[in-house]
Amino acid sequence: MPKLHSKPSRSKQRGKNKLKIDAKIENLKYNPFLCQPLKTFGIDEFLSGSAFSNASFLLNHNNNSFAISHWVSPKRTRTYPYARVYDTMNARTRVTIIPFLKDEGKDGDRDFLQWDTVSLMSLLGVYVILGYYKKAEKNPDYQHKITAQEFDYVYLKHRLDELSQYKGDALHWNLNELNNNLLDVAELSKFHYKKISKQTAVELHGERGISRRIEVIRESVAKFQSNSRELASSAQNREYHTTQPKESIIEDKATITIKNYLGGFYYFTVDEVLLSGSHLFLIEKKHSDKSRVPNITDIKDGLVKMMLHTNFSEVLVLGKSYSHHPTLGLTSNIVRGYCNTLSTEKELSSFFSTNGFTQKATQALLNLFNEGQRNNILIFLMDNRTPKLQNEVIKEFLKKIN
Repeated sequence: MPKLHSKPSRSKQRGKNKLKIDAKIENLKYNPFLCQPLKTFGIDEFLSGSAFSNASFLLNHNNNSFAISHWVSPKRTRTYPYARVYDTMNARTRVTIIPFLKDEGKDGDRDFLQWDTVSLMSLLGVYVILGYYKKAEKNPDYQHKITAQEFDYVYLKHRLDELSQYKGDALHWNLNELNNNLLDVAELSKFHYKKISKQTAVELHGERGISRRIEVIRESVAKFQSNSRELASSAQNREYHTTQPKESIIEDKATITIKNYLGGFYYFTVDEVLLSGSHLFLIEKKHSDKSRVPNITDIKDGLVKMMLHTNFSEVLVLGKSYSHHPTLGLTSNIVRGYCNTLSTEKELSSFFSTNGFTQKATQALLNLFNEGQRNNILIFLMDNRTPKLQNEVIKEFLKKIN
């Protein structure tokens, strides 16, 4: 059995010999099994905003059925937008609505749209509609903070009307959205936040930052995309050096550059990379301190990354081709031992019994493992207190596929 190793070898090497991976993706094929059933609404419920009480929903409009998810903030780490997008991935036409700007007020956060967000949606075949907030209320717990922000639903309807007639793919729609609509949405965001500030007597972060962002777009959308790519690359480097609270890291992070069929480049990170001979494991990690299994929204967030990884047609490390294995690692401080998508029925039964899984929890994990098996993803759940178990999982996997 080849020795398992990662490059760079240990975290102390991090930043000196950062592993860089290149991957190609030509199309997307994936069978999701954990999508929540979506409620169906008509355009009246869309315009009233009542449909938006659901994180994702179906909309019947202009003889089309849209599976729509909406982001609370353009920043991915503040909520769980990937889980919302995941729940639409079994539909034919997938749309996600993302605010260009979310300003919570001087006492809160302010986030802007980034290019890598749109990049990921393009790779997933999800149509992006950029939105802006038109209404909000004063947060009673803060002097300068707003809450209950609502989109301009009439504007979003107009964009859906256009999408109803659109014949191209998500990538070209999203590029058009950036080229032709981003500036207008940015200006409308600025205008309506100014009105919200006056109506609620809440001081926001000010227009200077918005104006700078708009000025970049005015100079050229191409420059905006270039700047956003640089920001994405910078964020990629920052994330490489940072262990997020919900990640349990054993090996090292790496950067991954994905090239699509048109030659476009997209920059992401992978939580862990593990090499064994000619095999490369791309591992996304989700961790829980207090539950046997991480939260389902965390898991779906990881599965969205798996949708990309499982569709790579080629993966190179330092110019060398590897057989790659998309891997979703779930860790917990509660469970003992481990189980995975290749575990036998007897092994699974023993694991569930030892760890006191209820019938409902057992079925939920089996459903997740079924999704992994159908999409060639290695998924495992293990005791985080015994890190060496991950190597046992990998060795067992290699033994069974060889």
